[in-house]
Amino acid sequence: MDELGAVVGLARTQGPAPDMDRVLESVQRQLFVIGSDLATPGAEDPAGIRLPAGSERALEAAIDAWERELAPLRVFILAAGAPLAAWLHLARTVCRRAERRVVALDRAEPVGPAVLAYLNRLSDLLFVMARLANHRAACPDVPARAERDP
Repeated sequence: MDELGAVVGLARTQGPAPDMDRVLESVQRQLFVIGSDLATPGAEDPAGIRLPAGSERALEAAIDAWERELAPLRVFILAAGAPLAAWLHLARTVCRRAERRVVALDRAEPVGPAVLAYLNRLSDLLFVMARLANHRAACPDVPARAERDP
């Protein structure tokens, strides 16, 4: 969670629009809570997590709103484009790794569904935000098609 929060912080140094920056700051705060709770399981709550159930709904609302600004995606894309987009793509990959680790942890010690749902939706949000950053910077997404060697 620390690494993910730090990468989100690096993305914020790229000067996202205020609407994006507000969401990214909120994400950093939620990741801090999740990381704290994962480090001290069962401290107050049987699942040990203070992340409110339904926290992923705010992420879904942002995804839905920002997808309306974007053309539908019909191809796979590379993690490329404007600097903000590249940082958001990196944050997405770190989020996916964190999600896999939390799933593994949940098998040994209950984490609770709120964290798993949040991380799952967060990786989708970061992907949409990366596309949005490219769109707003007039930098087209780069299709990921196999190139033949010359």
